[in-house]
Amino acid sequence: MNYYYIIVQLYSMSINVKEESLRLHREKRGKIEVVGTMPLRNGEDLALAYTPGIAGPCLEIAKDKENAYEYTIKGRTVAVITNGTAVLGLGNIGSLAGLPVVEGKALLLKRFGNVDAMPICVDSTDADDIVNTIKNIAIGFGGIHLEDIKSPECFYIEEKLKEILDIPVYHDDQHGTAIVVLAGLYNALKIVDKDIAKIKVVINGAGASGIATAKLLISAGAENIILCDINGAVADGDTTLNDPQQKIAKVTNRSLEKGKLEDIIKNADVFIGVSDGNVVTKEMVESMNEDSIVFALANPIPEIMPDEAKKAGARVIATGRSDFPNQINNVLAFPGIFKGALKVRAKDICDEMKIAAAKGISNLINDYELNEDNIVPTVFNEDVSNAVANAVIETAIKLDIARV
Repeated sequence: MNYYYIIVQLYSMSINVKEESLRLHREKRGKIEVVGTMPLRNGEDLALAYTPGIAGPCLEIAKDKENAYEYTIKGRTVAVITNGTAVLGLGNIGSLAGLPVVEGKALLLKRFGNVDAMPICVDSTDADDIVNTIKNIAIGFGGIHLEDIKSPECFYIEEKLKEILDIPVYHDDQHGTAIVVLAGLYNALKIVDKDIAKIKVVINGAGASGIATAKLLISAGAENIILCDINGAVADGDTTLNDPQQKIAKVTNRSLEKGKLEDIIKNADVFIGVSDGNVVTKEMVESMNEDSIVFALANPIPEIMPDEAKKAGARVIATGRSDFPNQINNVLAFPGIFKGALKVRAKDICDEMKIAAAKGISNLINDYELNEDNIVPTVFNEDVSNAVANAVIETAIKLDIARV
């Protein structure tokens, strides 16, 4: 594999995409707009949509705040919120520079879930300040979608908001990745005929995505998971770990394995990379168990290129890229998650709902379609958001966290 050629090609493509994206954003002045649902053709229309008619719904909401779901956008609108501290692969570039991303997420919510969303930038890096800001504006929304907030603060912010608010709070960098990884893993395990409870899973990357993926896999029945970071295996008792890492260390790596990734990956059944490109070698994949599964999700350069992983013996390979088979893409999850949660006014988005969503995604690939290069549907499969939404709705009703 000529990695120099690949990098040059990607660089050339990125220049073309960048220039075209800049042109389009400049021309359109962003990606979303507000469109009215009521006509304003004459004085009668104005009286109904605004004063004096507006007094009616205002008074109904004053009598019972639940009426806001009936008379306003609250029940179909999500706030997509960032502080710009972990923007895609760009890092801490500031809240305003993160606005194009949350605009994009709002567009994706509308296109793939028919959910309205408002992009919001919070110009603060103080976790409690962010929590208070969101708490004070949340009353007008049916859900909170956190985006591009760095670890470990993202864990604290989500946790506090879940305690305070009675609407679903969801951090896509954590849970979107975890749900789609689990969906792909369900089908990959069918192909290799392995039991999730009996496999060894190695996750490279102990930030938001890695920790959330480990948590969800544990909830789904995985019993042997080891996370690695730049220093090697994450293990209980390591005082250099941050608080979320210390918590996940208590329920993973129970044999207290130590060493770098090349040591930990030996005899693994599954590798999940949410880290950096080119950190996995052919020899490392060769050291995994037979019929190994490799999810190399770093972008734009995966932890190992698919053809190298295949040559090394990996049976099922996924990446985060659209130009290879089996793209693990968060868009498969979050539009349907919010579509379902808003439909039943769910109070929360819990692990049971995430697992149900993952099963909803994986089940869209039937036994005749399932193969090594087809373990998850594409984001343009129009059945995805409904499958996820229906799974969320059924689970919310079953757990009695739905309000309608």
